[in-house]
Amino acid sequence: MATYDIVQKLWNLCNVLRDDGITYHQYVTELTYILFLKMMKETGQEEIQRTNGVQEVKIPEGFRWDDITKESGKKLMDKYKSILAYLGENGEGKVKYIYNKASTNIEEPKNLEKIIREIDKIDWYEAKEEGLGNLYEGLLEKNASEKKSGAGQYFTPRVLIDLMVRLIKPEIGDKCNDPAAGTFGFMIAADKYLKDNNSNYLSLGEKEQKFQIEEAFSGCELVGDTHKLALMNATLHDIDGKLELGDTLSDKGEKMKGYDIILTNPPFGTKKGGEKPSRSDFLINSSNKQLNFLQHIYRALKSNGKARAAVVLPDNVLFQDGEGMKVREELLNKCNLHTILRLPTGIFYAQGVKTNVLFFTRGVEDEGNTKEIHFFDLRTNMQNFGKNTQLKPFDFKDFEDKFDKSWEEKEKIERWSRFTIDEIKAKNYSLDLGLIRDENQIDHDDLPNPVESAEEAIGKLEEAVDLLKSVIKELHMCGVKE
Repeated sequence: MATYDIVQKLWNLCNVLRDDGITYHQYVTELTYILFLKMMKETGQEEIQRTNGVQEVKIPEGFRWDDITKESGKKLMDKYKSILAYLGENGEGKVKYIYNKASTNIEEPKNLEKIIREIDKIDWYEAKEEGLGNLYEGLLEKNASEKKSGAGQYFTPRVLIDLMVRLIKPEIGDKCNDPAAGTFGFMIAADKYLKDNNSNYLSLGEKEQKFQIEEAFSGCELVGDTHKLALMNATLHDIDGKLELGDTLSDKGEKMKGYDIILTNPPFGTKKGGEKPSRSDFLINSSNKQLNFLQHIYRALKSNGKARAAVVLPDNVLFQDGEGMKVREELLNKCNLHTILRLPTGIFYAQGVKTNVLFFTRGVEDEGNTKEIHFFDLRTNMQNFGKNTQLKPFDFKDFEDKFDKSWEEKEKIERWSRFTIDEIKAKNYSLDLGLIRDENQIDHDDLPNPVESAEEAIGKLEEAVDLLKSVIKELHMCGVKE
């Protein structure tokens, strides 16, 4: 059974739980608890023999997949609840985090039994061949595509994640981070990029392998349930980097620095009650989450002239006055903000959200790093994107092909435009630039000048009167009476 078919089968099982009043998001969390047990068995990770001979038990006997498949009815429900409680209290590492404060929303034992029996019947051999991590990511993507789940507002389309990763070009040995990790999609895509583009990846030395597994990819996620999904996702992709539960905009975030690469789509909006972050290292205090995440990101990059970031941000970050202008000024000084991609509307499921991707590199010094910014307009005169018409890699072709080319190459394509730092300063550091002419709107410059139009009309009327008089005169000469 192919990954797509398994994802569809698992998703359809949600219908079993409708009578229990379980939401889509609760279902994915519930499924994570169940699937983790099954996948630990399928990948042989219930207990692992380490190279030093130490046996590491991740899932103790009595709390494993085979222990719940033996039961049925109320005994199965009791067993399942005891596993959730035990692993949440006594589990080690990620296991404890995944099951922390875990409880079931399933009330009917027959519904739980149905789900477990159906999962047990899946051809897991073929699923393992295609990658259990890919299967789980497919489930998360399915969750995001269902508007009722509410997950689409934070889920970044896979095609956009992959584009950002390809253009940032992570390398072996880079420390990569996502300060608003979500389900860890950016870091997993970066890990896949490295494995696909380095033929020597499997032959790395023990020290390099350890770094790639334990240090190369990290993140922080604020929401507990989403953090559990991220941990599951990382585990199934053999990533064991630091994935914290907490608020990057709190003092915890001050320790998150020294990264070579940051890839992220931070949450939009303002903190409740206009609260400002408790960060002593922020020079600009704001209740705007995106401005604060942007400050965090350029401060968290290494100051070596190579550390780079790609960040999804809404339009208001580009033009907001006051605090927004100060943050943009600091960004343009500390970093070389070389490219801004104006994204089309509709690619995020929250209606009307207009977004952009900012690509920048941290400078060695803190002043004068941005000289000019190249903009690409993928928004104007584009089709409406959404659930039924999704972005495809081809939509980014003109942008990706010319991304790192000279301006002489880029200017051949209408959607590319360029603004110097002096032009941007003259606009009070506004970056709301680079949008081409909208064919559906009338340009004010194309409207006729009312004064000139009146004079022209009077002139034409006078010409018509003169012509009429000459015609009448001719008729009189021919003997025609009025």
